[in-house]
Amino acid sequence: MKNLTYFVYVMAICTFSLTSCSKENIEEVDSANLSTKLAPVNYSSIELDVLELVNAYRSQQGLPELLYLDESSVEAAGHNDHMIENNEVCHDFFGSRYQALVKSVSAKSVSENVASGFNTAEAVVNAWIKSDGHRKNMEGEHTHFGVSVKEGKDGKLYFTNIFVKK
Repeated sequence: MKNLTYFVYVMAICTFSLTSCSKENIEEVDSANLSTKLAPVNYSSIELDVLELVNAYRSQQGLPELLYLDESSVEAAGHNDHMIENNEVCHDFFGSRYQALVKSVSAKSVSENVASGFNTAEAVVNAWIKSDGHRKNMEGEHTHFGVSVKEGKDGKLYFTNIFVKK
């Protein structure tokens, strides 16, 4: 119940260090539960830069570019709120974000990269490229992605990049 309350709280808010995580291959989801529709996300310039740099890296590797997915960005924003509130870079409640994307967009797999302490999109994407786990997520067989970049109380930027295979 606590996770559900947290999720509802995060969704309401969204409407008005380095680690990586992934989960793949889950069972089919009942399409009758896929009726939630979000308002479009207004991406900041640094968020758009992260998305563009990740796609540029994928193109350099001969991989298809990913499409923006607002639902993924909303989940990323909620996770950034959690990391800022707890002053930590983590993957807490990744399972909840995963399940939310399975339910809302029929995700077949979900991966995420998180970070803090970088000041530019280039710096964080370059750090992810240099990290085996993050690079694997960036090069994964995904079709869509979303991002959130938020400033913490201490002025540090928090990054969450969520990849989805639909």
